[in-house]
Amino acid sequence: MRVYVPLTLPGLAEAYKKGELGTGPLVAYAVTPALREWYLSDDLEELEYAALSRAALGSLRLLAADPGAPRRRVVVAVDVPDGAASADPDRGLDPAALGEVRVAGTVRLAKAASVHVDADDAETDVAAAARALPAAEDGDDDAQFVVDGAEDHELLWYATQEIPNLVGQVD
Repeated sequence: MRVYVPLTLPGLAEAYKKGELGTGPLVAYAVTPALREWYLSDDLEELEYAALSRAALGSLRLLAADPGAPRRRVVVAVDVPDGAASADPDRGLDPAALGEVRVAGTVRLAKAASVHVDADDAETDVAAAARALPAAEDGDDDAQFVVDGAEDHELLWYATQEIPNLVGQVD
């Protein structure tokens, strides 16, 4: 099963240093039944993109909590055994938890398929979105517009061999 793990650039640097994204339960995003129902599509590629987008929002939440991190969203796509990821049935219909799963056990960075990171030119919009996120999640429409501005930026795809170059941008 492919899961999308939200991180920050410092989080990616730490994962690279340790060789793992963390030990479970680790929050990630995947194509879940609730995400399928919400997205109303049977196209797996579209559903995977929706899960990636949910993880990008998760990364934005991490940035909002870490004002010192570079203002670029980071998502790592990882393949885990099917039984390793599970959705919380009590949160399945919560719009904030669409696609959210918990991954049990240690998630090795070697299992990563790719890394997705904002381009440098997204930093201003991502910084504004991170500041606006708490208000947006409380229902402020103007703040939601700012958060949507970050979502207008597509995350760039990187091969796992490029992680050393990406984490060299940290600090």
